[in-house]
Amino acid sequence: MKDRILPSNQNPIGALPVRFKRPRVLVVGCGDVGLRAAALLKQASRVYALTSSVSRVATLLQQGITALHGNLDEASSLRRLAGVATHHIHMAPPPLQGRADPRSRALVQALMLRSTPLAVVYGSTSGVYGDCAGARIDETQALNPQTDRAARRVDAEAWLNAWGSRGFPRVQVLRIPGIYVLDREGGTPRERLQRGTPVLQSADDVYTNHIHADDLARATVLALWRGKTLRPLHVSDDSDMLIGDYMDWAADLWQLPRPPRISRAQAQTSLPAMALSFMSESRRMHNQRLKTELRMKLRYPSVREGLQGKPVF
Repeated sequence: MKDRILPSNQNPIGALPVRFKRPRVLVVGCGDVGLRAAALLKQASRVYALTSSVSRVATLLQQGITALHGNLDEASSLRRLAGVATHHIHMAPPPLQGRADPRSRALVQALMLRSTPLAVVYGSTSGVYGDCAGARIDETQALNPQTDRAARRVDAEAWLNAWGSRGFPRVQVLRIPGIYVLDREGGTPRERLQRGTPVLQSADDVYTNHIHADDLARATVLALWRGKTLRPLHVSDDSDMLIGDYMDWAADLWQLPRPPRISRAQAQTSLPAMALSFMSESRRMHNQRLKTELRMKLRYPSVREGLQGKPVF
């Protein structure tokens, strides 16, 4: 059964005249996942997207999305967003430096200027937990960001949750692991395998978590209406694999050489800092809330279905 994007018994608009009944959704951070979510939302909602690029306006309009010009790094340009939408999706990344997210702060402060929206969904990262030594964790796990990149996400979560703690809007934080998809450049490990990038030897390896971009988009849309406020949620599939095993499986699938295995000590000198940071944290994400609270069935329960392009329904 397909997920109903706007359940009739949860329509927050009520008995208004027909012309006002369509929810208005603002997508902030309308990249690949944002566009996938917007495509689902267009079935029952009017969709807006914030963009700082004039050249993207025509592209968004062609996809049925109303473009609003603004820049998260220029707080004054965001004031026009207040009151535009009844629901918001915030997928924009923080800046590349520091441990705070002034972009999320500026967005929240701008949206608070006028009537409060009904719901806000924020796309955070599983990195907020730091290293969990391979343990299986749920959403009650203490936050322990070990990189500036993760600390910026914790700061963003705090801004959104502080807003939601007032009673409105309903704020749901999605904690997202590695996103993959076949139809986007760089959306799979194929290029990494072709470069022969090494992975850790089994004794040093870490667990990795995944979600297919289409399943993430579906979860994001469902969270707008089914999410529970101030209750974070893991959007992760059922995969339970070490990074090396994942890369070996993908290599075999595409008939490419398996990646070389190296020790952690060797990785310290041969891998870039970003790759090394991902190989320094190990956790397995429990996804029961996704299935029970959003009532969502994964179309790609694991990377095996996803990388083969074989959805289960």
